[in-house]
Amino acid sequence: MSSPATRVTAVQVGRSGPTAGIIPFPVKAAPEGWSGPASATAHTAWPATEALRPSVDIRPDGGVRRQAAAWSGLAGEVVRIITHEPFEVAFQAPFHLLVAYERAVRREGETIVRGLPRSTLHDFSQKLTFVPAGHSFRETQHPRALGRATYLYIDPAGTLVDPDLHVDQVALAPRLFFDNQVLWETVLKLKALIELGGSSSRLYAEALGAVLAYELMRLNHGMTLADRPARGGLAGWQRRTVAEYVEENLAEQLALTTLAGLARLSPFHFSRAFKRSFGIPPHRYHLNRRVERAKTLLAQPARSVTSIAVELGFSEPGAFTAAFHKLTGQTPTDYRRSLT
Repeated sequence: MSSPATRVTAVQVGRSGPTAGIIPFPVKAAPEGWSGPASATAHTAWPATEALRPSVDIRPDGGVRRQAAAWSGLAGEVVRIITHEPFEVAFQAPFHLLVAYERAVRREGETIVRGLPRSTLHDFSQKLTFVPAGHSFRETQHPRALGRATYLYIDPAGTLVDPDLHVDQVALAPRLFFDNQVLWETVLKLKALIELGGSSSRLYAEALGAVLAYELMRLNHGMTLADRPARGGLAGWQRRTVAEYVEENLAEQLALTTLAGLARLSPFHFSRAFKRSFGIPPHRYHLNRRVERAKTLLAQPARSVTSIAVELGFSEPGAFTAAFHKLTGQTPTDYRRSLT
């Protein structure tokens, strides 16, 4: 039987749950620059009598419901958004953070992970985000739909994996809005345990935590078979990440170094791999996507050609007309007339 020092109560907000044999985590540090209290007890279901667990700060906290549980080297929260009010999430601590967004649709907002370009992606449902220990994570959302997400906290110095692997000494890379079937299915299993109160199947939960740790290391050192690039092109996750970033930043002047950084490649290797994957160079792909978006906007009679040019980041209507004509053989005005 566990000693009192290694027993805590996993509870749901507003309701006590069963006692679980788990090892307390150290006190969580407040995110850098975060003006709120470092204490997690104001925002989570962790009992105030026990050591604090790692937890994301959510402001304001009245619009969320949480369920939480912890095991040896691993803790987790299931967070549900219950209002459409804007909110902010922040985290920075000596723990790895893995976020699984079951449903996340925002009207506006941004997600920032230190070491990666910010993202203003509107719909990132069914996506994963990984924040290595010590890295800062900030997210703002003006939710279009009530969201659900699972936050998992992994102790790099914990007992989830063989200590001979020295996982705590591995510099894992951050990842924003990516896909991985193994990680996703593992998170869903841990979510189910959290929702049951966290007390049952301790060994099973810790085994699932070990799967998370090993899979994150695999991602860091190489790609899974499903993500391997074909004939020198970009891997699946690289194609998705770059394409989504371009789509969300059509009006910006995108630097090759920025896109290469998203794919974790040098600009030289990225350019070659991108062309193999998409059939055209990155700058041409960006221009194509701007013109395709322009076609959608031109189908709206109330929109002027000038306003569309400005929205898509062209310096002047003449530059927009020239680019559109080069790719379609028509001027924007002629294209609009062809739709009637």
